[in-house]
Amino acid sequence: MKARVHITLKNGVLDPQGKAIQHALVALGFNGVDDVRQGKYIELDLAESDLDKARASVEDMCKKLLSNTVIENYAIEIE
Repeated sequence: MKARVHITLKNGVLDPQGKAIQHALVALGFNGVDDVRQGKYIELDLAESDLDKARASVEDMCKKLLSNTVIENYAIEIE
């Protein structure tokens, strides 16, 4: 199974890297970009064949290592 994890900052958390990207886009002539939020994308190849067990395992990985749940949200896709 393949798991995809999208990690983004929670609303209200400052995103200095997103601001730097926004300013660089404007400097390159891409006007009209009002805000940029950046995040992380992680792909995992899992040996697990049970969907529920795979989801529980990835959920545990997110809580323990992949994301900082105080300031980040995550979304999991498994196929």
